[in-house]
Amino acid sequence: MANKKPKKKKTAGDIVLSLILVAAICVFCYAAFNLFHIYTEYKKGTDEYNNLVQMAVTEKEPDVEMKPAEEQPLKPPMDIDFHTLQSVNPEVIGWIYVEALDGVNYPVVQAADNDKYLHLTYEGNYNFAGTIFIDYENSSDFNDCNTLVYGHNMKNGSMFGQLKKFTENEETFNKSKYFWIFVPGKAYRYEIISAYTTSVNSDTYTLFKGPGEEYLQYLSTIKGYSELKQETADTNIKDKIITLSTCTGNEATRYVVQGKRVDTIETE
Repeated sequence: MANKKPKKKKTAGDIVLSLILVAAICVFCYAAFNLFHIYTEYKKGTDEYNNLVQMAVTEKEPDVEMKPAEEQPLKPPMDIDFHTLQSVNPEVIGWIYVEALDGVNYPVVQAADNDKYLHLTYEGNYNFAGTIFIDYENSSDFNDCNTLVYGHNMKNGSMFGQLKKFTENEETFNKSKYFWIFVPGKAYRYEIISAYTTSVNSDTYTLFKGPGEEYLQYLSTIKGYSELKQETADTNIKDKIITLSTCTGNEATRYVVQGKRVDTIETE
């Protein structure tokens, strides 16, 4: 009979290596689960807003005329069905569309505080993306001197995740320096005058009761903050400003794009 080889006893080193392997597998599974959860959240948010665009937005075909673009009458790029939007969520007050950024095309809401829509979608579902919203202290008609509009900087580029392109790539601003705010009965076009990173307690977030010397100084200050390489339009005390604000990944700072209203168009 052949002699059986004695079994090799596990050493302390073998046990440690086995424990490390098990721990590594657990960490991998946990990370994979978290990534899957994040992906699912992103997809849910993106799908909801994509469906909303299909339901409430009608894009307009450009007029085909034998005239230079500057001689053609300005028309909004789309129609927004506010009746449908507000039947689902009565806190919808507007719609934002940024011409140079693919996908910044969302409803805008306003609540009694600035916390409700941080992680709540337009339809009231919990989601990391939340909803684009204006400051609860602003007037809902966007006619304040400075209206603050907040949105998350999502890693997949949704919501306000693409705003930083205005200072990262000159071609973005050159493509178009305009964005739109739609409200029931009107479409406002804004020209970008400043874009920069600022602190969370910056005077950028100042709200004004009305135009005055303080507001005039504010306009000069924010243009001085701008990181845009291109020259932008002049400002005056009659201008109405929109401040688009998003996070940067640093809790102490925010990234903002600011535009002044240059056109108002009556809509059906």
